Amino acid sequence: AETGVIEMLAHALIDATGGNVFVTMLVLLVGSAVISSFLDNIPFVATMIPILLAMESTGMDVTPLWWAVSLGACLGGNGTLIGASANVVLSDISKKNGHEITFVQFLKTGFPIMLLTVVIAGLYLVVRFPPA
Repeated sequence: AETGVIEMLAHALIDATGGNVFVTMLVLLVGSAVISSFLDNIPFVATMIPILLAMESTGMDVTPLWWAVSLGACLGGNGTLIGASANVVLSDISKKNGHEITFVQFLKTGFPIMLLTVVIAGLYLVVRFPPA
């Protein structure tokens, strides 16, 4: 049964950004990165797909938004130890070999690097999809 939550989220995002594709793109890039730092990126992206499709159904050009979610979700996973499966696996293996990496240790290095790569991705998106 459909609840209409996806459409509600899509319209809330459009309303929050004034329907401006450029602003929405940057919000999605940063939002996707932060969320994917703490949640696995696969379920996050799976949740975002119908939201972007609902936004597209309003006539909005969502091409830049797909890129923003993809880059944000991918890069965001590097921010914390739990953000990507590879980080969790590596942490477990390193701990078993006597080299524990704590959440805070990883965060101190991973989060700034993630932010830097998101800024670089943002610059790429601004060049590729300049404001109208």
